[in-house]
Order: sequence, then structure tokens, then C-alpha cells
Amino acid sequence: MGSKHERNRVEACFRAYEEQSQKRQRAIKGARSLSANGDQAQVKTEKEGVIKEYTIIHDFREIGYHLLGLTFVKLRRTLAPEEVEKARKRAQLDLAKSSFGVVMLERGIDLGDDGVIAAYCRDYSDYANHKKKLREYPFLEISDMDGFLISLDDEVHYRPLTLKSLATLLGSIGNQP
Repeated sequence: MGSKHERNRVEACFRAYEEQSQKRQRAIKGARSLSANGDQAQVKTEKEGVIKEYTIIHDFREIGYHLLGLTFVKLRRTLAPEEVEKARKRAQLDLAKSSFGVVMLERGIDLGDDGVIAAYCRDYSDYANHKKKLREYPFLEISDMDGFLISLDDEVHYRPLTLKSLATLLGSIGNQP
């Protein structure tokens, strides 16, 4: 991960983000209890599971990640239903010990691939190591792997990761006749 100083800085950033997130959640809950009808719908959607979590989107460059890697995998075979839970548990354990910023690992279809992994990486060497580790997973049985790297240091970003636009869209749906 780098020097001890860098690790301490990253850990301090995450602690600060966690504290801010908890304060924000408490503030949201407090504001909802003071509000009348407007927030009743939000409470209902939380209870129904439409709202899964409140979270902060970090400036990953500030904490040492300079690439977002999208890795597309083609598998030799699809996991049997009884293998899926075992594979999920193994991946969760391994990711908890890893320095890779894996933010999504999902099955899907298109481009002839079976799945995609999105991971924040410190540099290209980190990304190459991430791909190497993916090939070592016995349950994946990867037959082909492609990647797409996004530089977080690039000066031009067309639509960086944010959920504000989605919130605006969802808000406008509720106001349609």
C-alpha cells in the first residue's frame, strides 16, 4: 500500500468519512422525524428496501487510487447454484484482506463475457496484480479476460461517478402526472 505514513493517512480519511456518514445519517433521521408528509414516503421506501444505504463517494485520487479498472471475464463454465454461496463467501474473505478497491463483482451478458469486476487501483502494476489474482480463483475458471482502464488523473471527465443525476431523475419521476 505504500509507506506507513500513507497507510495512516488513508485510515484517517476513512475514519473521518465514516464519522461524517454516521453524523449525516443521524441528521437525516432527525430531520425526517421533524418533517411531516414529505419524508413519510422516504421512510416507507427505506422499510421496503428501495433505499439500501446512505454513503459517501470518495475522491479516490486523494486516498491513493489513480485508476478504475473494469475487468470483463469469460468463464469456462457457469457456477452451479450450490457453488455460488461458497464462491461468494470466499470472495468476501479474500477481498477483506486485499488492497484492491473492488466495488462491484457481478454476472452479466454482452460482449461475449459472463461477468465484470470494477476495482479502484493505485497504478497499472496494482491493476495487473489484481488481474493475476482473479486468474488464481479456482471457482472462476476464467477462459478469457479483457479490461478497460479509466484514469482518475485525467483532466477530462465526461460524467464521473455520482448519484446526483440518478436522484434528480428519481425525484422527477414522482412529480410526473
